[in-house]
Amino acid sequence: MRLKHKDLLELKRWNTPSIYNGWEQITNHDIAKECINLEPCQDFMSQMGPMVGYAMTVVIEPSNPDHVQKNVETWSEYRRYIAATHGPKIVVVQDLDKPEICGSFWGEVNSNIHHALGCVGTITDGAIRDVDEICNAGFKAIARQLCVGHAHVIPVRWDCEIEVFGCRIHPGQLIHADKHGFIAIPECDEQGLLEAVQFMDSNECKTLIEAARSSQGKTMGEILQSLDQATDDFGKNTKRKFKRKGEW
Repeated sequence: MRLKHKDLLELKRWNTPSIYNGWEQITNHDIAKECINLEPCQDFMSQMGPMVGYAMTVVIEPSNPDHVQKNVETWSEYRRYIAATHGPKIVVVQDLDKPEICGSFWGEVNSNIHHALGCVGTITDGAIRDVDEICNAGFKAIARQLCVGHAHVIPVRWDCEIEVFGCRIHPGQLIHADKHGFIAIPECDEQGLLEAVQFMDSNECKTLIEAARSSQGKTMGEILQSLDQATDDFGKNTKRKFKRKGEW
């Protein structure tokens, strides 16, 4: 079952590393290899802060003109797929041309269209263009690079499992993304995510961050002792809550 919109708004208050810190306490997935981008990606609208939403997936191949000639009604059919699900939605685009990027799925027109259909942004391992205009549409874009043209871009297939930046994405997965990268939350981890994020953020503030920020006037020995105690408290709190060690 999807999270309520109020819960998504709370998740949006944290950066993506904070979401990861909570997620690692409740997941059985490999926290070093799964559910996160393993390749560099760039947030071209970092001033907009984090985005959170459910994945809508699509595959493109802008270098191949055959797709356009064979699929006259594709855009209309694809838009109906996007419109059929409640937002907020993040469109995740796999570009089959990479690393030789020649055309963009995203520009001023398509970002405005998708925003009207309940999408808050995109993650694409291809390119975007019209950066200022996309931002003006209130649409966030994380991509591999910029480009000037659209080439022969058209949806090739959609509503399918894809891979972007070394991460497998399933349609409907909860995604949190910002300038650090993105995390795709497995469905089985959704329900406990918000509580875990809240707990781990508070745990940091009450132990290690408090000890580090309270160092003024102390000797180096006292600072080190305080940090050791805070590390111990952080670990005990985490183990008591999740039966796991935690980062520190």
